[in-house]
Amino acid sequence: MRIALLGAGRIGASHITTLAAHPEVAHLVVADADPERAQIAARAAGAEPVPDVDAAFAADPDAVVIATPTSTHAELILRAVTAGLPVFCEKPVAADVKQTADVARQVADAGVPVQIGFQRRFDAGYQAAHAALRRGDLGQLHRMHLVTGDPAPPHADYIPTSGGIFRDCHIHDFDIARWLTGQDVVEVYATGANRGAAFFAEAGDVDTATAILTFADGVLATLQGSRYNGAGYDVRAELAGTRDTLVVGLDARSPLRSAEPGVPAGTEPAWPDFWHRFQPAYAAELAAFVDVAAGRAPSPCTVAEALEALYVAEAADLSRRERRPVRVDEVRLPAEATR
Repeated sequence: MRIALLGAGRIGASHITTLAAHPEVAHLVVADADPERAQIAARAAGAEPVPDVDAAFAADPDAVVIATPTSTHAELILRAVTAGLPVFCEKPVAADVKQTADVARQVADAGVPVQIGFQRRFDAGYQAAHAALRRGDLGQLHRMHLVTGDPAPPHADYIPTSGGIFRDCHIHDFDIARWLTGQDVVEVYATGANRGAAFFAEAGDVDTATAILTFADGVLATLQGSRYNGAGYDVRAELAGTRDTLVVGLDARSPLRSAEPGVPAGTEPAWPDFWHRFQPAYAAELAAFVDVAAGRAPSPCTVAEALEALYVAEAADLSRRERRPVRVDEVRLPAEATR
């Protein structure tokens, strides 16, 4: 298999290493807006650097992996599917709902598989929870609690273009909640606060967020997030049912300390960031994409599913701004827009 990888930044560089080591990837070409960066990353993994995106498409690949800046995602996805090439693309699909819906419609019309990079679906803990729910181990699911805490905020320059904490950060929680439960979110009640640097408020964003999600079957989920989780990177999902409660992300590296006397703290340092926490999941999702590109499996995370998570993020942001519960249908585009 020949794969063209576009974007050799932090995630792109790691994807290069993963794909170059895959036994079914015989040839990997790498392009980046910075040709020198592409050369360094490609040569370190034994891949072939090419001057630009045009050269990558001209290399006759069997599939395309996109790890470029957000503003280029939609154009590159459509260029690839127009050429009949299966695509893996890091989230988000596009900068807004309208463009994401347009990409979803064109991808569906093309009939070419596209996989969007929501890596939590490939994490061992989330997969175990997914299987436990399907087996009925927890009984009837009643509630969920979702946590995403970053140990330090992104650079100030990133925030004005991030889309806000619900679209940039918590969209992972929205996707994984839908995937775990198999249910749509129908209503969101969200709020937020500014407890840290002024640049969040200046961009119309918040650095601390909470939300209540109501699912179609009546399950309730609470969500908490922070850009300032000083104890370390913390991503968890608590699922409580009529028989049992299961927690994803509770291990020796969880940045939690009990106030109860005699309860020992974690035995290992907390995860420093998302990359270290989810590195095996990033590798697993690319292995899944090789199966997709080879025609052995359907996309495990389609553009249409990414759009559904974005609708929840849109509803959460509107709820925060207007200080009211928001039905997801309020932000959903007419069906013909995504057909």
